[in-house]
Amino acid sequence: MKSKGLFILAVCAIAAVLLVAGCTDTGSTETEKDTLSFGYQPSTHQVAYMVAKEKGWWTEDLAPYGITDIEDHKFPTGAPEMQSMIAGDIDVAYVGAAPVISALATGLDAKIVAAVQVQGSDLVVRPEVTYTSPDDLKGLIIATFPPGTIQDTLLRDWLQSNGIDPDTDVDIRPMGPGDATVAISEGAVDAVFLPHPAPATIAAEGNGYTAVQSGEMEKDHACCVLVVSGDLIRNHPDMVEQIVKTHIKATEYAIANQNETAQIYHDMNKVDMAVIEDSFTTWDGRWINNPSVITGSVVDYTTVQADLGYISQPLTEDDIFDMSFYEKATEA
Repeated sequence: MKSKGLFILAVCAIAAVLLVAGCTDTGSTETEKDTLSFGYQPSTHQVAYMVAKEKGWWTEDLAPYGITDIEDHKFPTGAPEMQSMIAGDIDVAYVGAAPVISALATGLDAKIVAAVQVQGSDLVVRPEVTYTSPDDLKGLIIATFPPGTIQDTLLRDWLQSNGIDPDTDVDIRPMGPGDATVAISEGAVDAVFLPHPAPATIAAEGNGYTAVQSGEMEKDHACCVLVVSGDLIRNHPDMVEQIVKTHIKATEYAIANQNETAQIYHDMNKVDMAVIEDSFTTWDGRWINNPSVITGSVVDYTTVQADLGYISQPLTEDDIFDMSFYEKATEA
């Protein structure tokens, strides 16, 4: 099947990175670190990272731990972001939980240390498509993020739960948000399942309308998370605790100051302000930080991914999470 073939290629690429990393390891342990590299995606799901960057909090809060330089790397989706983390190019990632599962199953040395956000993706169909139930999707071409991502995993599971075979009844095509937005505008696909603000952009341009929000597919489902490398966890635990504290501060600021947050998002991503404001108003997402809220949902994803053939077997909560940093960061 197409999706499984694509996913196998991605797994092979990750395995190759791991092999090279293993062959070049000198066996030394890094004890000092002056540069911290973050990965993130241009989605309103991950505005906490952007708020902390714009406010200078990453630089200010991590300076006492010897960090003099903050690097960031923008990715279209979670799969290449996790490949970059496996390669050691990023230390901290704002990313969907599902790509983390796929990467952990193929050898990623990292843990989820905080939640970032739940829900917040929409199934958008072209104006001429009448949607009344999932059956109306049969025979359609749907663009979404690549195999192993939150959107791909959630969409396929939802389709199956509604009696629709995601490999034969619909044509699911892997695309990043930019390509998918162009594809639906040109009529190359009938629908897209994307995180915000892409659904708001498509609606504003008159190229589609929201048929189903992801919270209707699975209420309060986990989406983006904060992931930290095993190296940081083992060798710089105080820094990891501060990263979580800064994330919490930025999340709370974004919730309390949504107009300013919209402006920050606009300045960093050049999306029209009216679209961002509409996205904040119409999406069903919520910014959060407590990882205990999402553990059940994330562990459930591992079962779904195993059933889809994306990973060999489900993972446990301990395989995925390290809750200790959030607990320390929120101690009174």
